Amino acid sequence: GSYAEYVCAREDKLAPRPANLTFEQAAVLAISGSTALQGLRDHGRVEQGQKVLIIGASGGVGTFAVQIAKSFGAAVTGVCSTTKVDMVRSIGADHVIDYTREDFAEGDQRYDLILDIGGNSSLARLRRALASRGTLVITGGEGGGRWLGGTDRQLRALALSPFVGQKLGTFVARENYEDLIFLEELIESGKVTPVIDRTYPLSEVPEAIRYLEEGHARGKVVITV
Repeated sequence: GSYAEYVCAREDKLAPRPANLTFEQAAVLAISGSTALQGLRDHGRVEQGQKVLIIGASGGVGTFAVQIAKSFGAAVTGVCSTTKVDMVRSIGADHVIDYTREDFAEGDQRYDLILDIGGNSSLARLRRALASRGTLVITGGEGGGRWLGGTDRQLRALALSPFVGQKLGTFVARENYEDLIFLEELIESGKVTPVIDRTYPLSEVPEAIRYLEEGHARGKVVITV
C-alpha cells in the first residue's frame, strides 16, 4: 500500500504537511517518527538529564529517536556500524558506539533508558547495559521465529518485567493526529529533521528494496510516484 499514488485514510490519522518539509520528507515522518516518539515518551518516559541508548540509531526510526531524545534533554548514545558513525553524530548524538568495534553491554556505563530498534541483542545483554531501575523498550527488528514469529525476546521481556527492578517492555506504534502535530512542532522548531538517504522512482522499487536489504541505508529510503 505504501507504493500507491492514492490512499484512503481516516481523518483522525491525518495532519497538515509541515510547511518547512518537502513531500519526500513528510512521507517518511508518520510511521517512523511516531514509533520513535511513542517509544521514548510514552513507553520509555524519557526525561531531561537521563542517559539514553538507542540501538539502531542510523535507521529510519533511529534517526528520529536520536533527535527526539535530544529534544527532551537526554544525553544520547547511538549504536550503529562504522560507516554511519559520522551521520549519527551529526544529528545530535552525544556519543556513538560502533558495534563492530565496541560492545555497548561491556564496561561500566549503564543507561536509564534503552530503545532497541536493532533486534539483534539478547535480553541478557540489554539488561546488563540497563540501570538497576532503568527502562528497556523493544520495537521491531525481530528475526522470524519458528514458533513465535520473532516475538520470543519481546514476550520474555514482558514476562520477566514484574519480577525485576528494571522495566522491560515492547509496543507497536499507532499513528494518531495528536502525535503528528507534536512531531510537526518539533520539526518547525528545528529540533527534528527527517533523514533521507536516497530516493527512487516507482519503476525502481526492486533496486530500492535491494539497497535496504544490503543494510547500507542511512535514515529513510523514499519512493517517488
